[in-house]
Amino acid sequence: MEGKVLARIAAIVFIAVAITATVIEMTHEDISVPAPSTPSLQPPTDPLREGQRRCQRMGEAAASDADCLAIWAETRDRFLGWTPAPAAPNGGQ
Repeated sequence: MEGKVLARIAAIVFIAVAITATVIEMTHEDISVPAPSTPSLQPPTDPLREGQRRCQRMGEAAASDADCLAIWAETRDRFLGWTPAPAAPNGGQ
């Protein structure tokens, strides 16, 4: 008989916890975050990227354009992490 009493007490405790959790969940207010009203900041435009786009629109003609060749050289140097060498003075030769 003592086992039946413990089982009943455990069942009552379980039901009480379940009811409490249900009541808490039902009264819990769902606070949703509103969408930001300000527009996101745009990163500053990169002149190198604009030049790359211009050369891309030129197509095959860009291969002989001096500006595009300089832009591609700068892009390569930036990608590889190279820094331009300082110019040598003219009087040293």
